[in-house]
Amino acid sequence: MDPCLRLSFLAVALVLACGAAARADDDHAHARAASEAGQIVSLQAIVTRVQAEFTGSLVAVELEEDDAPWIYKVKLLTPAGAIVKLEYDARDGRLLRVKGRDAEPARRQQHD
Repeated sequence: MDPCLRLSFLAVALVLACGAAARADDDHAHARAASEAGQIVSLQAIVTRVQAEFTGSLVAVELEEDDAPWIYKVKLLTPAGAIVKLEYDARDGRLLRVKGRDAEPARRQQHD
C-alpha cells in the first residue's frame, strides 16, 4: 500500500476517534447538568431501584436521550444466567419495559 494512502487512512481514523471522544464528553456533561438540575434521577437511584425490584447482577447501565425523554437502559444477569433488559424513565425512575428470558422469576416479591 502506498505510504501516503496509509497515512491518510490513519489520519481519518484519528479524526474519527477524537470526534467520538469529544461527543462522549459532551454527552457526559449534558447528563450531569440534567441530573444536577433535577431533570433526571441519579444513577445511584436507578441502581437502588433495580436491586430492590430484581435479583441478579448489573452488567451495564446506559443513559440515553435520543428524541424524547431520558431513558436508563439496564442489563441484568439473572441468577439463572439469562440477560434481562430493563428500561427506566430517567425523569422519575419508573420502570417502563422488561425484556428477556427468565425476567419474571428474577423479579423480587413485593411485600405490602
